[in-house]
Amino acid sequence: MTDHIKIYKADGKWAVRSGGAILGESSNALELHEGDLEPVVYFPRADIAMAFLDQSDKTSHCRHKGDATYFSIVNMSSVTKDAVWSYENPIEAVAEIKGYLAFVTGDTVKVERL
Repeated sequence: MTDHIKIYKADGKWAVRSGGAILGESSNALELHEGDLEPVVYFPRADIAMAFLDQSDKTSHCRHKGDATYFSIVNMSSVTKDAVWSYENPIEAVAEIKGYLAFVTGDTVKVERL
């Protein structure tokens, strides 16, 4: 069922920023490739400043990964609603992403390789 998902250690060091704040940097990020979709970088929770994240009520389900929990990014200048997701208990085939966070990138959230 998850043959179209591949997970690799992301090369190099990665950072995530929002509203001028650095939310985290990691040399232990994972890169998830799912079919024809753009790869998604997942950061270990331990490398993210969780004080900037508030768990929201939003959830979603992916038949290939499981149930996702969402967080909003709260900093001094803004709130970016539901900008982070995590599979707290992913299905066994993608168990590597447990304890990792992914970010919805856009105008206010940037994920970049340093």
